Amino acid sequence: MDYFIVCLVALLGSALTLFSGFGLGTLLLPVFGLFFPIEIAIIMTSIVHFSNNSIKLLIFGKKIDTNVALKFGIPALFSAFLGAYLLKLLTNMQPLFDYSIFGKTVEIMPIKLIVGILLVLFSVFDFIPKFKNIGFDQKYLSLGGVLSGFFGGISGHQGALRTAFLIRTHLSKEAFIATGVFIACLVDISRLSIYIPEIIKNDTTLNYKLIVSATISAFFGVYFGNKILQKTTITIVQNIVAVLLFLFGGLLILGLV
Repeated sequence: MDYFIVCLVALLGSALTLFSGFGLGTLLLPVFGLFFPIEIAIIMTSIVHFSNNSIKLLIFGKKIDTNVALKFGIPALFSAFLGAYLLKLLTNMQPLFDYSIFGKTVEIMPIKLIVGILLVLFSVFDFIPKFKNIGFDQKYLSLGGVLSGFFGGISGHQGALRTAFLIRTHLSKEAFIATGVFIACLVDISRLSIYIPEIIKNDTTLNYKLIVSATISAFFGVYFGNKILQKTTITIVQNIVAVLLFLFGGLLILGLV
């Protein structure tokens, strides 16, 4: 069941992100979180996310807008280091407090609280039209890179902020996709370099067969998304996912998952 659910989400999420800017990582993290501790889920999601973006970069790489990519991507690269390092510190912290519910003691862990809050915040970006259409002037591209990279380093949730800043750059659809993928790859490289010690330490915990299966599914998602998906189907899907992210984020904040 875990293979079926993760692979299905990887396929659909990879297809949808081509059109919507809605990150594959945003979809995969809650699903991985159902079967693994949240810090392991983040690492596994980052591996699949980077593998998928590498494939997309091979397909769309020629359309990258170098100016936008560098102004946004370089700050994102460095701030992702800070976010990933903060994640490492949060993972090793003790529970903030605990409480009892239905006769069970529940611990509120800092990492779950932070990731839960991020999930709730980013679900708002994709669910409320007022926030979904927010954009920023091009002169703020570097600031957008810092913010997007930092949050991407913590949990991988960089897509909503990246889209909000890049939407005002008037890129073609192909250039928008290619430039966004390139920036996402920079952030993935940055945070994976911080995660490597954790990957080695948790080597026996990581399910590599599931990671490979999810990556292959995501590749097929890119293929089918590039062929058949239309923009008109994205809004409904984004709203459904936003609700699920909000609920999962709330459960993380309460320590129930």
